[in-house]
Amino acid sequence: MHHEAYEFLRQHATTDVLTVIEIGSRNVNGTARDHFPNAIWTGLDLYEGPCVDVVCDAESWSPPSLVDLVVCCEVLEHARNWRDLIDAAERWLKPGGRFLMTCAGPGRIMHSHIDGLELRPGEYYTNLSEVDICLACLSAGLHHIRTTQCGNDTYAIARK
Repeated sequence: MHHEAYEFLRQHATTDVLTVIEIGSRNVNGTARDHFPNAIWTGLDLYEGPCVDVVCDAESWSPPSLVDLVVCCEVLEHARNWRDLIDAAERWLKPGGRFLMTCAGPGRIMHSHIDGLELRPGEYYTNLSEVDICLACLSAGLHHIRTTQCGNDTYAIARK
């Protein structure tokens, strides 16, 4: 996770005890967990690695119980099914729960989800705008949606 996304998460940090699911939790260069030190965390990723609790396709995974927070950082731009991931986040949240996300916005240079370098053949990538994210959150049934475009990043927080 790059510095600006990490700082966006810091703005929403808490020491409260929360249940959290993170979509795309593999720690490549920073983790959202730093900002929620007392959280009970379940990290999902397509690949094994640091901070990954369950290796799976998040879209088809179901948690044992609903959670307070779903975090998805720097993932959606790499997922052809990015709208389905937002739908899944909404299904996993308790009423009043929060969805917190960062992704590549318009203008960000295409990069691989594997190592941040050039895209590999067949790899999916798209930059997502505030409007894209807001419409997908609304369609999923989330509300109190706040989106922000900051440089080449798109940030959002929404409630169930």
